[in-house]
Amino acid sequence: MRILVIGAYGLVGGYVTARLLGEGHELVGLGRETSVARRRFPKARWVDADLRDMNAGRWAALLDSIDAVVNCAGALQDSPRDDLRAVHVRAVTELARACERRGVRRFVHISAVGVERGEGRFQHTKHEAEAALRATNLDWIILRPGLVLAPAAYGGSALLRGLAAFPFAVPAIRPDAVVQVVSVDDVALAVVRALTVPTAGFTCDLVSAERTSLGDILRALRSWLGLPDARVIAVPPWVAALTAGVADGLAWLGWRSPMRSAAMRQLAGGVTGESDEANSRLGLSPRGLVETLSGWPSGVQERWFAHLYFLKPTMLATLGAFWAVSGIIGFVSHTRAAGLLTGAGIPAGLADAFVIGGSILDLSLAFLVSIRATAPLALRAMIVVTAGYLSAASVWVPELWADPMGPLVKSLPAAVLALVALAVMDER
Repeated sequence: MRILVIGAYGLVGGYVTARLLGEGHELVGLGRETSVARRRFPKARWVDADLRDMNAGRWAALLDSIDAVVNCAGALQDSPRDDLRAVHVRAVTELARACERRGVRRFVHISAVGVERGEGRFQHTKHEAEAALRATNLDWIILRPGLVLAPAAYGGSALLRGLAAFPFAVPAIRPDAVVQVVSVDDVALAVVRALTVPTAGFTCDLVSAERTSLGDILRALRSWLGLPDARVIAVPPWVAALTAGVADGLAWLGWRSPMRSAAMRQLAGGVTGESDEANSRLGLSPRGLVETLSGWPSGVQERWFAHLYFLKPTMLATLGAFWAVSGIIGFVSHTRAAGLLTGAGIPAGLADAFVIGGSILDLSLAFLVSIRATAPLALRAMIVVTAGYLSAASVWVPELWADPMGPLVKSLPAAVLALVALAVMDER
């Protein structure tokens, strides 16, 4: 079959793409930024498109010779990069209309378990998309995964690994919340079967029969990582609310944290569904937590990721604060800083310009590193600017290398920290 896969490189979409290619299907993958996906899946044909800009006409142009559509796209919460109504409702509705006009009958749509009883905008828009699909005359199948576990880490699954690797104790919001997991391999298999099953027009939960508490999932992940046992402690509600509020705010700077309020509400309310539907509809029995994790032996790379998960934002915040304070000190101690340069023979006017310009540059880097889109550029600039500062100081005021306070020596760890932060900037 020739299949159009929407969101073909995400956590679920990537495994669906790999499985369909492995089954011998021809794939057209669509996503917003496909440069990495093109290298990961060179056998697929890739289309760069933003779902917020798609309409029936644009969809129709992509449906030539397409036999089926699989929609794996989704967003957690509204932000400058994500519009839930556009991604979940309008894009699906327009795509379904285009499929009807072009005669593409089979439409497999990945939704989320429990959307019909949820109260948040995520659930409402997901449920609305399901209703729009049911109103068509397509051979639609809606799959609703529970909490998806995968060898790769992204979003909520990455957060759980980071929490599981906490030293001494494992923090959890509502550790008693009931959760039913599903392996991403089982989701991919369900998609394959949904494309060929003779009977369509049904909705199917994809969850294991085992109901597990969130605390037990964290313990299992910690054991899977090879870390010693630790007590799971409940995070106070006010801490959870504060964390979600900060994450929501950072989302408007482009940081798509899984700790945003929508995800917190979803986890706190439990993630449950009907486990027998997958077996009756698709002949599939999703694996439980232990069986799923046992199929993916962890290595040192998983432990590194888990330990670095919360260190990454800590590094970025530290660098932002370091450069902001450096810029402020330059303004506050302008006279003294300029005096050091004039003492080295630099004209007073030029010394003033260096100090003021350097302070503005430092504050600019602190601001740019706080924005997701410009953070990599800011980190690279921090390394270059530090090298420039040290080179200039070595020429004009080399005695600062021997200063007991170590103003130049202390800049070296900051540059190395920026290099490490740059190395872990990829989100998937």
